[in-house]
Amino acid sequence: MNHITQPDSFALHNARIVLGDDVIERGHVAVERGRIVDIGDGAAPPGSIDLGGDLLLPGLIELHTDHLEAHCYPRPKVNWEPIAAVVSYDAQLATSGITTSLDSLRVWREESVESQQGQAEGLADAIAQAREAGLLRIEHFLHLRCEVPMPYVVEDAAALAGRPDVRLISLMDHTPGQRQFRDLQKFRDYYRGKSGMSDAEIDDMSRRRLDASEQHAAINYRELLNLARLHDLPLASHDDTTIEHVEQSISDRVSIAEFPTTVDAARRLHDAGIKVMMGAPNLVRGGSHSGNVAASDLADQGTLDILSSDYVPSSLLLAALRLPEISPGFSLPAAIATVTRNPAQAVGLHDRGEIAPGKRADIIRVHRTSVGVAVRSVWCAGRRVA
Repeated sequence: MNHITQPDSFALHNARIVLGDDVIERGHVAVERGRIVDIGDGAAPPGSIDLGGDLLLPGLIELHTDHLEAHCYPRPKVNWEPIAAVVSYDAQLATSGITTSLDSLRVWREESVESQQGQAEGLADAIAQAREAGLLRIEHFLHLRCEVPMPYVVEDAAALAGRPDVRLISLMDHTPGQRQFRDLQKFRDYYRGKSGMSDAEIDDMSRRRLDASEQHAAINYRELLNLARLHDLPLASHDDTTIEHVEQSISDRVSIAEFPTTVDAARRLHDAGIKVMMGAPNLVRGGSHSGNVAASDLADQGTLDILSSDYVPSSLLLAALRLPEISPGFSLPAAIATVTRNPAQAVGLHDRGEIAPGKRADIIRVHRTSVGVAVRSVWCAGRRVA
């Protein structure tokens, strides 16, 4: 892991420290050998670094970002060098305050203009090689986003599921006419805008996806469930919309519900103990880009548990800091928990996600003004990485 040279032991003071359930207005944190050893609001340890009153937060934890694709495929039909793309992506996450990322790899082979499909194993290898070469600043795990109706999804997921860095499997279904794309016009608008497809090409893709769903979805779903249980991996549902979707998620012991599309679905999932994840860009923008439920509506009704940056890494911090302003029921610690403690616990990373003695020293310094916020410093396992 790359890092800026510094002592193994250090202390930070004059910071507004956000703890799990409280805020220390002027406090200090001491770190030894990558762990937090002391927190206080009294006299600062000798030689500590003055943070000038900036916020000190736990490092952010990202469970669902497919932003790596933007670095690997920066233009249509342009495939960037994989290791270089991973290093660039890692640096962007670090400077956004993210210290742990579950990189979302699309396990999805389909005849399509979208060249990033079918590349999950190659990207996983590139991340591993960059890690082994010491090129990465933060800690990376893998999230397998499995498109259930695709003919080869079980085979492709099985090739990856046994890797030690896989931490989550999500079961997706983007068949037109249901879930995210229950509005067929939204389906057309999305693909026309994303890839410039003609109406005839969209019609052809729709027919192929409907055929694939009819032939493969039910069998693949059961086999992917079995694969997740075989490897003891948490499961995420995706775009739950109807009560039937929700009941299936509850029956299948899903841990996380990614982006439920309606208020009713989110409420039922949350009440069943499933962590509801929504997009940070949705919250920052004030609504869903695909016309589904607004994250702020779920925040107001108390059913928002986790935020994900999805396609804009910097949105994670921005959304968490805005959440108490948008939804007064959220305190600052509760809002920060949606991007730290809650996602950590959802995937079994109990050594991080909170500024507390004994936890990993994944911490970020954030400067906040009336016009915006900026991440000034990032420590990952006690090492300065940005």
